Parts: sequence; structure tokens; C-alpha cells
Amino acid sequence: MEVIERKIKLSPGDPMSILGPGDQYLQLIEQKFDASIVARGDTVIVHGAPGEVAQVERVFKELNFVLSKSGKLSSRDVSTILDLIETGPPEGMAGEELDSVILFAHHDAIKAKTPTQKEYYQAIKKNDIVFAIGPAGTGKTYLAVAMAVSALKNREVTRIVLARPAVEAGESLGFLPGDLAQKVDPYLRPLYDALQEMLTGEKVRTFIERGTIEVVPLAYMRGRTINSAFVILDEAQNATPMQMKMFLTRLGAGSKAIITGDQTQVDLPTRQQSGLIQIQQVLNDVAGIKFVYFNKGDVVRHKLVKDIIEAYEKFHEQPGHSGEEEKATERADDFSSPSRERGRG
Repeated sequence: MEVIERKIKLSPGDPMSILGPGDQYLQLIEQKFDASIVARGDTVIVHGAPGEVAQVERVFKELNFVLSKSGKLSSRDVSTILDLIETGPPEGMAGEELDSVILFAHHDAIKAKTPTQKEYYQAIKKNDIVFAIGPAGTGKTYLAVAMAVSALKNREVTRIVLARPAVEAGESLGFLPGDLAQKVDPYLRPLYDALQEMLTGEKVRTFIERGTIEVVPLAYMRGRTINSAFVILDEAQNATPMQMKMFLTRLGAGSKAIITGDQTQVDLPTRQQSGLIQIQQVLNDVAGIKFVYFNKGDVVRHKLVKDIIEAYEKFHEQPGHSGEEEKATERADDFSSPSRERGRG
């Protein structure tokens, strides 16, 4: 195995601030890597495999950056940086390819694949509030979560908040068995699944325990102001107009919001208007807010998903078919089996 040496200069003036009291922070870093890490004055010497040495270098670069901005470091800062420094670009990836990558996840590089996904990616970069509207399987939620994790890794935000209406439980969740976590888990599970595609399960749990990542039912966001966060509302077609207004007005300084939904899959009671449908008229001309519309051509799931969506569209276009039968059946199923997972995406 190839072994290389790299010398890393610490922030001038007070290298102990990065190494920690009694080298405490240095020890945390040593536990994370197999590489040899030795501190000598204001220099850290690293011996190890090229990939690990590069990761160690990234850790100290981030520590130097945080110290220069805040004037101090804590063990929590070091732990967070270590959790975020996971992977880098695959070997041989060209500069043009790098520009299109949203996130280097622990299993692969995540990038926009269709023209609409690329429009979505650019819209999120340029706007503080973006609505993604379209059918299941088009990557609306997945790419939003990837952008959120990327923003957290790049220290553009300090936390991620993921919300979803638990509409099948009437947002009260009271009749479901178990504690709060057990009650809401079936409705939030698709968001956890997306996170675990991008971070290891252990890191997701760690971030949730620290409050760096929060996954909550929409109703539990009332009365809050959320600063310096990447906030995602998923399945927004099941938010009422009042809930949509409540969600959008939670946004605080330094925050960004992504709202995803499929306006053809509203599970609200009959005659209850969807906040996602109404909001397109309310905010259509507001600067800094962007609406991106997906269609079946953007489906990136199994190849048959696109055909299934098309078949349903043709079926509902038949004369005399309103689609109310399916909606009534879905509502009955939801009532009899409240813990059924939806996970449309």
C-alpha cells in the first residue's frame, strides 16, 4: 500500500486552539483515522494512505476555517467536522463532472440527471424558497435532502429541518400507539431513508441526537422561528393553506426552504383545499421564490414507474371518470391502517 507524508500548517498564533486542551481534539482526530498524525509546534505531520491523508488535511482545513470565524473551537465542532468529512471526489472525475455534483455521499456521487432536475438544482442555489411540484419518483425530495446535506457540510447552514404532514393521522397523532417518535415514524420514514442514502445510519442518529438534523411532523413547527437552517417540507400537497402559511413564515435569518409535492395526490378530506395548489397563485410573482415543475419524463426510479404514471393519466382522461373512487378508497385504507407508509418522493 502506498504511504505518503503531508505537512499541515495550523492556524498561526495559537496551534493549541486546534489541538485542544491536552491534545484532546488531536486525539479525536487520531481515533477517526488509521494514518499517523503527529503535532510539532504549528505543524501537523501526517503519514498514511493518500485518501486518508487527504481527508485529514480537509479536517484541519475546516478547523482552521472555523477558528478564524468564531475565534474558538469546541469538541462538538471537531466531532461535527469529523462526521461530515466522509468522502471526496472519485478518482479520475473531471472538472466538468465535479461542477454537476450536488453531494459526494458515502456510496456514490449525487447529481442532477434530467433537464428539470438541473433547473431545480440551479433554482435552489439561487433562491431562498423553491417549490418542486410533480409526480412520484422525479427526485424532488431526494435532491432537496442532498442539497441540504451539502449545505450542512459546507457550513452554509448549521442544521437541517425536515417536515412532513401526518395527514392520515389528522395531525393529532393521538390515537396511534407508542410515544411521539413511534407515532410519527411511519410518516417521516421516507425522509430518514433519504438521509441514510447520503450519510451512514450512525451519523444520522448522531446528528439527530445533537439537534443538527431534525425530522418533525408539520404541526410541530408552529410558533417557531428557524434561523440558519435548510428547511424541507415534503408531501406539501397535504398541507392546508393555513399550514402552508405557517410553514413559510417560520423561516428566519440565513435559512432556505424547499417545498415538494404532487398536486395530483392530495389526501386531504373532500372539499379541503391544498395549500400547495393555492400557494402557486399567492406567490407566483414574488422575487426570490421559484416554482419548478416536474413531469413523467423526469422519473428516475424503476423504468416501469414512468409507464405506470402514464397509464394512470390515460385512465383518468377517459370520459366519465373523475378519480373520486380511488380517493375514497385511499382515505378508507388510511383510516383502517394509520401506520401505512406512503413514501411517494
